[in-house]
Amino acid sequence: MQRRLLTIAVIALAADLLVAGCGGGSNGESNTEAGYGAAAETTSSSNDVSGQSTVAVVSTASVPKLGRILVDAKGFTLYDFHKDKGRQSSCYGACAKVWPPLTSAGPAKVGEGARGSKLGTVKRQDGTLQVTYAGHPLYTYTADVKAGDVSGNDFSSFGAQWYALLPSGEEAGD
Repeated sequence: MQRRLLTIAVIALAADLLVAGCGGGSNGESNTEAGYGAAAETTSSSNDVSGQSTVAVVSTASVPKLGRILVDAKGFTLYDFHKDKGRQSSCYGACAKVWPPLTSAGPAKVGEGARGSKLGTVKRQDGTLQVTYAGHPLYTYTADVKAGDVSGNDFSSFGAQWYALLPSGEEAGD
């Protein structure tokens, strides 16, 4: 199963590189209206239809096997990465293409089931704000193709394990 998911992630990354090399947009910028699973989206910040970055929302949803976990505004699972050092992300370049960081135009908003006291942001190397929860930088996963997918949970990729997070800020088991 992990080999199949890794293959999907590699294919998504290759497609992203192909699209990036071809230009994609008329002004040379990437298409920020791409769907969540689209590899052309380099961050998973909430974007309105005009392509402008908006404030991210962190909520919870119930999924089979894991129970109630953190999700973004579109219902996609949010993960933490064991390679991160405290609140600082260790996922850039190819890693961020497969595991897009959840970014926000300002302080993230608390959605249903999430705890405001655990929500925060940290500045990434490129100056964008990445959303954190209980001190963990948050990411989505390109192999999750629909809301409720948790294919990245307890998955080893880019040198460390990835886990969905519970509303408590603890990692979800399998």
